[in-house]
Amino acid sequence: MQHWITYPLIQHPYDPAFVDGDSLRRIAQATETAGFAGIGFTDHPAPTHRWLEAGGHDAFDPFAALAFVAACTERIRLIPNIVVLPYRNPFIVAKAVATIDALSRGRFTLSVATGYLRAEYRAVGVDPDVRNELFDEALEVLRGVWSTDEFVYEGRTFTAVGQTVNPKPAHVPIWIGGNSARARQRVADVGDGWNPFPAPAGVARTTKTPALETLDDLATMLDDLHRRLDVASRDPSSIDVSFVARAGGSLDGDRFDVDTHLAELDRLASMGVTWNGVGIPGDSVDHAIEAIERYGETVIRRH
Repeated sequence: MQHWITYPLIQHPYDPAFVDGDSLRRIAQATETAGFAGIGFTDHPAPTHRWLEAGGHDAFDPFAALAFVAACTERIRLIPNIVVLPYRNPFIVAKAVATIDALSRGRFTLSVATGYLRAEYRAVGVDPDVRNELFDEALEVLRGVWSTDEFVYEGRTFTAVGQTVNPKPAHVPIWIGGNSARARQRVADVGDGWNPFPAPAGVARTTKTPALETLDDLATMLDDLHRRLDVASRDPSSIDVSFVARAGGSLDGDRFDVDTHLAELDRLASMGVTWNGVGIPGDSVDHAIEAIERYGETVIRRH
């Protein structure tokens, strides 16, 4: 199993140190040195202040931040967590991803989902009621323009009459985010990975997604994914699955139970989970780096 973090710009108001380039470099390099295989950034270009005050979080632009990380690391994969795909014209996404992938020598994984913040959709000029249609359209465009010259496509809001977009990546894995059956069908149809997220009942209501509270819930969803992959004649072992091992407690306290955590990682691996997302405290840069190093020493080096 491989491990990754989401950059701990996860609070509002944020600690200003987290939006400093030197801090980002330190955290990215510490993450790579500790043995993590990936780093991600959230995608919130225009959240409402009300959402931020109600428990939301500020965010970098994920493409700009991952380009910065690419320049100061050597091996770690660059994985936005997640890009809300309908926010942007898919040709713009394709160009940004292909550029970072080329400059990082093939280290980009594009994790995407439909999102749920209707006010943010309206702020960027996109109708939230057609986000599913826009999402599926964008997946077709990404795969098409990355592999085809003179690409032709008639979209809802654009027309491609023979576009050629370079550089073309050899292969950018696309992970589909979300807990719904529709997300799993997209994985079976065109995805390289599935990126669900823990969602207790309250979170599920807010994000309008199926609840995912326990590993038994995850197992049921994985069974469904495997059935869909079988129908599509795809090998489940070729599909990445990312989840979060939460057993053992939080890294920001003194009671982190490594053995309990390792046992849950083993169970997740046996279920087919290939990537583990690790929560990093966002109260200070030094504390974040301490947690990263601690996880690397106590978990990654033992697992």
